[in-house]
Amino acid sequence: MRFTKMHGAGNDYVYVNCFEERPPSDVAATAVAVSDRHKGIGADGLVLICPSERADARMRMFNVDGSESEMCGNAIRCVAKYVHDRGICRKEELQIETGNGVLELQLQTVGGVVDRVRVNMGRPILISSDIPTTLPGDPPVQVPLSVAGRELAVTCVSMGNPHCVTFVDELNDDWVHNVGSQVEIHPAFPNRVNAEFIQVVSPTEIKMRVWERGCGETQACGTGACASLVACVLAGLTERKVLCQLLGGDLELEWSESDEVFMTGDAVEVFEGRWPES
Repeated sequence: MRFTKMHGAGNDYVYVNCFEERPPSDVAATAVAVSDRHKGIGADGLVLICPSERADARMRMFNVDGSESEMCGNAIRCVAKYVHDRGICRKEELQIETGNGVLELQLQTVGGVVDRVRVNMGRPILISSDIPTTLPGDPPVQVPLSVAGRELAVTCVSMGNPHCVTFVDELNDDWVHNVGSQVEIHPAFPNRVNAEFIQVVSPTEIKMRVWERGCGETQACGTGACASLVACVLAGLTERKVLCQLLGGDLELEWSESDEVFMTGDAVEVFEGRWPES
């Protein structure tokens, strides 16, 4: 199986071109194997780039634990780069089908090669039952959540996948690894949840670390950054346009007056290779 390793803001995945390659017979098991950072390629998961009847291509994304996720904001930028740079569809505006519907992407090229991508991530989902969470409010904004021996005030948003945002004075490993891992599996989230921890630097700048559902801590999470911007605005902490600093790089975020969230960031190819068939 031929693959390409790519990353967006350090959020790295193994990509397989299913326009040319037959998908693995056991995708979940393959995702676990290739993601292993000691015995595999090393990644936050596996992404299949597939033909689509509704768009220029379809993205299927699998986590480190083999579970399939609805959407990944960093991965979709890399899918757009792959589709453009490999000649599958050489348009500067692409439509990519995801588990959260068809998203529109604007490509920024340098020398004919995609460098950065602006993604219309769509409207945030703010109804508790649709996020989904059992916490009160549509959406829950700064509501109490008891977890890991602490009393948190959390804000919940979905960007096609669920997010639980906690504002902290200072980011550290304890928040992410100890608290985040328990937030993911809290009974208030029937489909589990991504846990974001946000330090507000100014009305136009935030810092974020994330414990991703099915992955653990990652260098970045595009949907999580978008959800965090929405949470910041709902809590009255930032403006609607911010720079989000993550471990793997920066993302530019905007929650437009039309209610759509836009994310702009890099898309980087690392290397190609071949994974042996089992």
